[in-house]
Amino acid sequence: MRSVKDDAARPARRRFMARAGAGILATGGILAGGGVSAAPQMSGSAATFWPDGARLVISISMQFEAGGQPAKGTDSPFPNVDFPASVPADLAANTWFAYGYREGIPRMLDLWDKHGVQVTSHMIGEAAFRHPELAREIVRRGHEAAAHGPRWTSQYAMPRAQERRFLDDAAGMVRQATGQRPVGYNCNWLRRSPHTLELLQELGYLYHIDDLSRDEPFIEQVKGKDFVVVPYTLRNNDILLVEGRHYSPGQFLEQIKLDFDQLYAEGAARRRMMSISAHDRISGTPQMVRAWDEFLRYAKSHPGVAFMRKDAIARYALASPLTLREAETI
Repeated sequence: MRSVKDDAARPARRRFMARAGAGILATGGILAGGGVSAAPQMSGSAATFWPDGARLVISISMQFEAGGQPAKGTDSPFPNVDFPASVPADLAANTWFAYGYREGIPRMLDLWDKHGVQVTSHMIGEAAFRHPELAREIVRRGHEAAAHGPRWTSQYAMPRAQERRFLDDAAGMVRQATGQRPVGYNCNWLRRSPHTLELLQELGYLYHIDDLSRDEPFIEQVKGKDFVVVPYTLRNNDILLVEGRHYSPGQFLEQIKLDFDQLYAEGAARRRMMSISAHDRISGTPQMVRAWDEFLRYAKSHPGVAFMRKDAIARYALASPLTLREAETI
């Protein structure tokens, strides 16, 4: 039940929120950890938040995981089965994953070509190593090869030395398969250890994506040095929505269009980035590629929309005086 005291406080709260909202639009945001972001330098009625004056940047992840999964025991649409040791592999699940490298990635590569879009492909090392011709084709077409662990294993509980080898192997396997040294990293289901960021920095990585806390890139301090976060997404992620929640392609399309519309509106006054995730065996299906195709046409119909690889976003964020610097490192 609402009290008289609540009613009296409401106008003051509205005035505070209005002032705070105006401040956020003017400065790019007040940080939860107590720090304040750099104020954008306005030029006329617009700020240069992105290269060539873009209003909104869209960052697409194309996860290359198929072929790097364990022989059995990996998440799939099939019911969980406790296979005995005498059964070496879950053959049904493995055919589902094989779709990702046989059909899914080739189909998505043609889609990105059609629209002139560059994406970042986070590759599991063993997937790239087992299918080097496909990994090389991704890079040949202008996309970024980033690391996603050497194998389908969680690293959050690894001892520091073991995790360091794990991260080094991830980079080495992708580099061997593609000829491109990864500078970006994505953990299995985003779960990292207390040592992950400093190890990534030690090993020469430039950025990571295992963070959902903002709709723009930002800089954290790791051991007193700058390290870039290019935030990832679950809300625009096919593995969560389509596989996990059984969204139809039409529902997925509506979700990402609504997300785009809001971020595009906000992009008039502050730096905004939209993150979308496509997994090889999910977004590479015929009906999902149709949904992606419609979204890309919709997004490109708006002026000032740019598609950037995550390595380019990270380098731009490092060089830009407008980039948020978080006082809090999570």
